[in-house]
Formats: sequence, C-alpha cells, structure tokens
Amino acid sequence: MAYDKFNILTSSAVPLPIENVDTDQIIPARFLKATERVGFGDNLFRDWRYNGDDSPKADFVLNNPTYSGKILVGGKNFGSGSSREHAAWSVYDYGFRAVVSSFFADIFKGNCLNIGVLPVQVSAEFSDKIFAAIEADPNTELEINLPEQTITLKATGEKESFDINGYKKNNMLNGFDDIDYLQNIKEDIIEFADKLPY
Repeated sequence: MAYDKFNILTSSAVPLPIENVDTDQIIPARFLKATERVGFGDNLFRDWRYNGDDSPKADFVLNNPTYSGKILVGGKNFGSGSSREHAAWSVYDYGFRAVVSSFFADIFKGNCLNIGVLPVQVSAEFSDKIFAAIEADPNTELEINLPEQTITLKATGEKESFDINGYKKNNMLNGFDDIDYLQNIKEDIIEFADKLPY
C-alpha cells in the first residue's frame, strides 16, 4: 500500500491564511536532492519556519503549539509555481493528510492526490468561516468525509461539498497510488490481454 487509506478525517487544523503560497515556499529548491518520499517534512516551509541559524521563528504557525492537527488550511491559490512533487511529499511527511483552500494550483492538487494528501477545495465564503472558527477556538475540529465528499465545521454543523476525480477518490479510499491500482487489477489485465488476437 502506497499510503494510509483515507475515509473520514476528523481533526483540528493549522491555519495559514496566506494567498499564492508557491511550491518553492512549501519546500525550497535546495532540499530537492532526495528521490524518496522521506525526510521532507523537516523542511516544510523551511524559510518561513527557521532563521538562518536554524532557530525556529516563533511567529510562524507551525512553531506555535496553539495549533495542531492533520489538516492544513491555506489561503487562495495554494501550491502555485513550479510542478515539483516534493511539495506534496513534504506536506504528507510532516503529518498533514488534507489541505483545504479556496483554490489549488492544478499540478500541486494532482501531486497531492497521487501520494495520499486530500486537497479539499471550498468556496471563499466557507474558507473564511473556517479561518474565523479556528481563530475563535484553535481546537475547533473539521470533519472531512471522503465517501460523501463533504467538509464540516463540527462546532456548528455547517458543511460544504467538494469535488474529486472518481479514479483518484477510489485510490485514496484504498490507499493506492497508480502502481498499486494496476497491481490490484492485474488479473483483469491478464484476462483482457489473453483475449486479444495475435
């Protein structure tokens, strides 16, 4: 299995209300040398999290113990810029299982879906409600229901639906990447190939 199965996630969230967060800010280019998906979480938002001497910046949200959880709530146009898949790897490796935003860059969104991070695109109005709820109570919880394709503010019950490609949804529910999917239907592929004329 490529990653954990995703079904229903209920968690507090980490707010990052900054628009146009690009992939170089998510994971700076100097950390792209590795080819495996491990260790990237240490450098998620590296230049925003740490000073030049590697001391944590107290005012950055990931260094604030007030906020925690498996959901990152970002501003509009999250994941813009270059297509580096390492940006999604770093989000996953840090421990986030979902990113919520009112708009995602397409390539970042696809990279997330490929490795088990669920990008949940909501309306600007619902995004504002989420940020306001977290500001009022940092322990406020969100429920992301992948089978139903809904995101809910647990405190108020307010919810909104989100879209996801059916193939990617099935893969996330099963914890499959593309190779796992093909392995899972290996017998069907062999059966189909055997029926082909030669």
